Amino acid sequence: MAVSATLHCLTGCAIGEIVGLLIGTGAGLGNGWTIALSIALAFVFGFTLSTLPLVKAGLGVGAALGIVLAADTLSIATMEVVDNLVVAVIPGAMDAGLVNVTFWISLMLSLVAAFAAAYPVNRFLLQRGKGHALTHRFHGAGDEATGVRRFIPTLPTGSLVAVIVAFILGGLVVSIADRL
Repeated sequence: MAVSATLHCLTGCAIGEIVGLLIGTGAGLGNGWTIALSIALAFVFGFTLSTLPLVKAGLGVGAALGIVLAADTLSIATMEVVDNLVVAVIPGAMDAGLVNVTFWISLMLSLVAAFAAAYPVNRFLLQRGKGHALTHRFHGAGDEATGVRRFIPTLPTGSLVAVIVAFILGGLVVSIADRL
């Protein structure tokens, strides 16, 4: 369950990080602004991906968000600290452009390190009935979603991970091709 919870958190963080890095780098923002944007978007996407299934299960947005804030904040914060530290210590990573092998390799390494750092945090929380344990009781609860809730997409973590990995590998391949 800790692996699943960590992957779930990582998908939101990764989407936010990637979008923030793409926007910041593409817009020519400085490193500080790009990092701030990436961190903010990691929290937004992470909280959103955790809130949607709870709302679909019948909770109100405020109640769902309250549970998600309690469940995911420590995991996302851990991932963001580690993710950004890894990128900061890789030579040239902070100044690499989007079509640069260093950019994509550092992104991959930082996400793997973030997963490794957040896994024990999520395991610790789950063992105490905290973290994702707070949200799991609502997953698959109740009847079929009705009304507007039926339009909330179900986004399996495995599918999100596959899309993120494919996107990062695609960026790496384009960077390698550009270098050649």
